[in-house]
Amino acid sequence: MKRRLQKKYVILILGYSVALLLIPYVLDYRSKSSLIKDGYHQQQKCPDLESTIALWSSSRTGNTTEEEEYGNRSQSRTHIYLHATWRTGSSFLGELFNQHPDVFYLYEPMWNMWQALYPGDAGSLQGAVRDMMNSLFRCDFSVLKLYAGSANVTTSVIFGWKTNKVICSAPLCKAYKKHEIGLIQGDVCSKCQPRDLRELEKECKKYPVMVIKDVRVLDLAVLVPLMRDPDINLQIVQLFRDPRAVHNSRLKSKLALVKESIQVLRSKKQSDKYKRLLVPSNRVHRAENYVSSAMELICDNWLSDMLLVMNAPPWVRRNYIQLKYEDLVLNPVDELQRLYRFSNLTLSPDMEKFVMNMTRGQGYSSDKPFLISARDAKEAIHAWRERLNVEQVNQVEAYCSEVMRHLKYQKRNMDKT
Repeated sequence: MKRRLQKKYVILILGYSVALLLIPYVLDYRSKSSLIKDGYHQQQKCPDLESTIALWSSSRTGNTTEEEEYGNRSQSRTHIYLHATWRTGSSFLGELFNQHPDVFYLYEPMWNMWQALYPGDAGSLQGAVRDMMNSLFRCDFSVLKLYAGSANVTTSVIFGWKTNKVICSAPLCKAYKKHEIGLIQGDVCSKCQPRDLRELEKECKKYPVMVIKDVRVLDLAVLVPLMRDPDINLQIVQLFRDPRAVHNSRLKSKLALVKESIQVLRSKKQSDKYKRLLVPSNRVHRAENYVSSAMELICDNWLSDMLLVMNAPPWVRRNYIQLKYEDLVLNPVDELQRLYRFSNLTLSPDMEKFVMNMTRGQGYSSDKPFLISARDAKEAIHAWRERLNVEQVNQVEAYCSEVMRHLKYQKRNMDKT
């Protein structure tokens, strides 16, 4: 009976995977065919921008205004997505929510999906990522069973569960108390008994604020339906970081980022604008090449997001906040105050002390880049200056120049260095 059930889930996952991979290519083919029929041959810089902006007003009914339709939503619960990419300091940002006693926090829950559907390209998985997020924000965690390969799923299937404040605190576990501020030690929480997901769903519904942090939404436009949904009324915190620092950090963690970098690159393999950021040579390691090439697409997606928000109506901009990693670690209390105000949260003295300690640590902790720990903020910001060579800096600045201009990052003249 157990084997039959496992086979059933395997077949379901395979069928879902095939559908996810085929549908985008069918739609892409239809789109290209219609453009050719209409004689449209112009290359667009952001092909999805116009269609996405049209979504802002496509579902308004009757003569209601944006203020009437979106200004009177229920504020009984706040839903926030931390929109970031790999190696931008998003784990640290997420921890500032994980620690808050009024927040139910999930760390990269879409990781399970990407692993189960590998090597599906990132573009074809965007719809599935949004659908999973939609379920999770409603405290429906049954969607996780699709990618676990088993019907008997516990809290231990959730990525990052060993440092999750809710899972490791009472009533689910006695190891910690949710209202006490402090990092969760994975070896302590790992001794907690795994709990049924229905118990976690019950806890989820108790919290006034729910936050999901992930790095697998490549295009902010994917989240538009969740922003329009009055039951979710999604708010978005987008984290940016100096592209040169991101590139340096990605190279440092290249072996851990290879698979997901390949998925990102595959999503753009047929694009006319596709090109390598760092031209490979015979001496360049394969992993480094994949990780480096994905950096171009990261800046491309950032620019697309910026243009989308710039053209969005006021109600969207009210539900969106932009945050720079450098500002967060250099002015932690002020930035956290701004962040919590946006999230309907209060900043306690204990949280002020916590964020100060986390940004005034010893060194860069580069040997353990995925470990959340106290670090030297200034060293974390400027480490790329010592670790990237002239060619690497010039290439990142060349492709990411527009993004850097918008975010006010100054270029460094290294031609004569």
